[in-house]
Amino acid sequence: MPGLSRPRRSIAGGGKGKAGVAALTDRIDHLKASGLLGQLVRFGITGGLSSVIYSLVYLPLTHFVFRGGRAVLAVPFAFAVAVVFGYVMHSRWSFRDHGSRDGGATQGAKFVAVQGVGLSINALVTWIGTVLFHLPAWAPLVPAIFLAAVITFALNRFWVFA
Repeated sequence: MPGLSRPRRSIAGGGKGKAGVAALTDRIDHLKASGLLGQLVRFGITGGLSSVIYSLVYLPLTHFVFRGGRAVLAVPFAFAVAVVFGYVMHSRWSFRDHGSRDGGATQGAKFVAVQGVGLSINALVTWIGTVLFHLPAWAPLVPAIFLAAVITFALNRFWVFA
């Protein structure tokens, strides 16, 4: 019908064509130069591996030990295993070219505090999903891991490894 169709817009530049693509390319170059893009990629890989480790501990515990509404009790065990892996990988790889490495207890304590925030997010989302919404134990994994990843990346970048 006439008047009901919208003009098509370029994804890269909001209808600006080559200028939009150039702006996007400039932004990516800036992220590369600042080191942020590399950190995001390394953080994503490490976080993905940490999530697999977390799931490999969490799922058997919820199946054999902490069934149903008790699934939240498996979170600290799974998180503890994933945190050890995460600290080694994030401190040596994800944020290797960013900030300082004091190697002392202060940085380790900050990392543990950030992981405590992540643990709280995971536990809360798991509790909401399994207790309030009566979802299966696996259902809260994706939203919990995604939300925790976004928040812990920011805290690690700007506080722990600043």
